[in-house]
Amino acid sequence: MDQAQVKIKKNYAEIGEAIDRELASKMVKNFNDAYPDLGRDFVVGKNIIEKMLAQPGCVAIRFYNAINEYGRQTLVYCGLDEKGNIIDRYPVVGENGQLYSVEAMIGDRSNVNWLD
Repeated sequence: MDQAQVKIKKNYAEIGEAIDRELASKMVKNFNDAYPDLGRDFVVGKNIIEKMLAQPGCVAIRFYNAINEYGRQTLVYCGLDEKGNIIDRYPVVGENGQLYSVEAMIGDRSNVNWLD
């Protein structure tokens, strides 16, 4: 079996690592130098992150650069399952025991009113 045939299972829950402030500053400076006309930062609150991660089967969050309806740069983010699939719906059991699905949470407009 050659390298192309070997599939590596990604553990999406383990993606990411802590870095020190010096490396973080260098990475941000490199980005700002390369893309001086783009927004500098985004703020995402704890509550929305916790709600998204609390959705059934959610092990990670994927972030996308986006432009909101006001023409401002922002992020769109969504939950991922253990296979890296976007969670767009999930099952819920109703009061009468009937199974139905609900639309999953997707964020955000984080830069509309908070940062100016």
